[in-house]
Amino acid sequence: MADPMHPAEQQISDQRLLKGARARATIARHAADVASVEGLTGLSLGRLASDLGVSKSGVATLFGTKENLQLAAVESAREVFIDHVVRPALPEPKGMARLRALMDNWFAYIGAPVLPGGCFRVAGLPEFDSRPGPVRDALVADRQDWFGLLEKEIGRAQEQGYATGHDPHALAFQLDALVSAANTAARLGDESAIPTARSLIDLLLGLPTR
Repeated sequence: MADPMHPAEQQISDQRLLKGARARATIARHAADVASVEGLTGLSLGRLASDLGVSKSGVATLFGTKENLQLAAVESAREVFIDHVVRPALPEPKGMARLRALMDNWFAYIGAPVLPGGCFRVAGLPEFDSRPGPVRDALVADRQDWFGLLEKEIGRAQEQGYATGHDPHALAFQLDALVSAANTAARLGDESAIPTARSLIDLLLGLPTR
């Protein structure tokens, strides 16, 4: 059996791991920012190294391949979406209150926008919808998770008497389509896009129009 690592050596090793994890997270987040505007196929190890003022070899050590970098960007963008849209809505009561909070948070997420290109999912899915592989799989899994959450809260809202008569998946599809369209129109400078989409969603959910 190998000798246990000396505490000082263990601390150095842990610090290196922590430093590497932080560097990876920083690069992945920048990759998500870039990809939200220029697409995942536009990412490169050299481009990100230049942007962040680090060595290309250092980025290559952390990610290895362009595909791994793309996957890290997808995961980072997913975490950003959860932090800004999903997690703040969870304290709301299940059902319509939480569903409405999710929609309001999503509009805020694309209206600011948090990522420079708006909603990452809206940008990434059309780029990879016909390209089989791990990146497409990651994007599809993220979309399925989001639809699953919407459908769950729609079902709970229907139990409370809202949006009855709609299939939960079909209604989730409509909500997603409206916000996605608003995201694209907002990027094109249409200031009416988000208020219009918000009003249409309120109508679909049977809520007073704001």
